[in-house]
Amino acid sequence: MLINIKEIYGNRLFAKDGDIGHVKDFCFNYKSWSVRYMFADTGSWLSGRQVLLSPPHAVGKVNRDEKSLSINLSRKQIESSPSIEMHKPVSRQYELDYYLYYGWPAYWNGGGMGGIEGFPVVMESSKDEMEAHPQHRDGHLQSMKAVMGYAIHGIDGEIGKVSGFMVDDKTWGIAELVVDTGHWYAGKEILIPPVKITRISYEGAAVFVSLTKSDLQKTAEHEVAKIRLSRTHAVEGE
Repeated sequence: MLINIKEIYGNRLFAKDGDIGHVKDFCFNYKSWSVRYMFADTGSWLSGRQVLLSPPHAVGKVNRDEKSLSINLSRKQIESSPSIEMHKPVSRQYELDYYLYYGWPAYWNGGGMGGIEGFPVVMESSKDEMEAHPQHRDGHLQSMKAVMGYAIHGIDGEIGKVSGFMVDDKTWGIAELVVDTGHWYAGKEILIPPVKITRISYEGAAVFVSLTKSDLQKTAEHEVAKIRLSRTHAVEGE
């Protein structure tokens, strides 16, 4: 089922044996268009410590009625996991420690990065293989909360702002960007699939798409033509 990621922000998180806090933010990978990590604010339980959780592995059912998510881990596992601060980037060294701690296969060695088409493709990796380049940071990871509000630029001008991400709650692949069109299109929301996104500028806080205003007005309200997602997207700075 697709759900707008902004509906999950602030939702309560429940481990196998109790409450662990609430959803603070998500990181997505713009090369695969998949949610890679969830930041959990543990509040007073771990003295405000930020905890990183991997949705494809750690997150179970999303309960929309109760505004909660189940986590497939115990409180003890989470408490003893490698810690990370929200203001720091997710380094490959941190990911190495994180995946080794939970005993999960590392996604970055296999080339498969996950997405809407299925559960992330991963390959079993030895500790030596995982430690080959631990100093590298995954530059493809970006805060979803940070991107909300980015201007959307079409071929013939600005067409709105990012107001959310439609995410599959099973695979955690990103199906579409939700765009608030503002005044030019009567304030309607439209959905743009990643295949139509040509570039993201983090310095300019903008997303560029290969669509005109006319293209969008010709489609059904609240959606654009359904197109199979592409794995090729150019991002400023690459």
